[in-house]
Amino acid sequence: MLLLFCVFNVAHAEEFSAKIIVVIDGDTVVIRRASGLLKIRLAEIDAPEKDQIFGDQSKLSLSGMVLGKQVKVTSRAFDKYKRMVALLSINGLDVNAEQVRRGMAWEYGSKRLIAVQEEARKAARGLWAQSNPTPPWEWRKQHPSTWSGQPKTGVSPKKVHKSPASLDPTCGNKRRCSEMASCEEAMHYYTVCGLKKLDSKHTGMPCKKLCRREAK
Repeated sequence: MLLLFCVFNVAHAEEFSAKIIVVIDGDTVVIRRASGLLKIRLAEIDAPEKDQIFGDQSKLSLSGMVLGKQVKVTSRAFDKYKRMVALLSINGLDVNAEQVRRGMAWEYGSKRLIAVQEEARKAARGLWAQSNPTPPWEWRKQHPSTWSGQPKTGVSPKKVHKSPASLDPTCGNKRRCSEMASCEEAMHYYTVCGLKKLDSKHTGMPCKKLCRREAK
């Protein structure tokens, strides 16, 4: 099985606590650290893409577990998109494994999660309610123009050029960093609403001055 992402710059295991401020999809979140915002890709799982069946349900499942909460982060490495690859847990709950148990993600290269996935499949939970669900790595091959091999942002490339309001009715009319009330709101407009001009220098972090100020 090919790896979902190329992992490099393997980090020493690091454990710390952080607040989840944005859930991008079923296996990607954003945290705030003293050094600024950081994207985390959940290790050992692969969740359906945004435009894929069960993509929205997978995101809602993860949001319900971690959004706005302090979680324990156990880092594994950094991938080529500079995202930390890590395990998350909250109050003793293994979040990565729970996504698989609920049928909201596939195990990916994880021997420890094979039995968990098999249990979800037999119980027809989540995506396993489908007779023949398409794994996200296969779906990406079938929809290259939608995914384009870019790191997940919560907005497919084909939608980026639409007006933010048309992507999400809750996005409102804000368009500039000066209108954002917080870094979290800026991340929402950037990742969910597709307002890419909030990141004029293409660094992957919108409204950098605002987010850096809040991180201090």
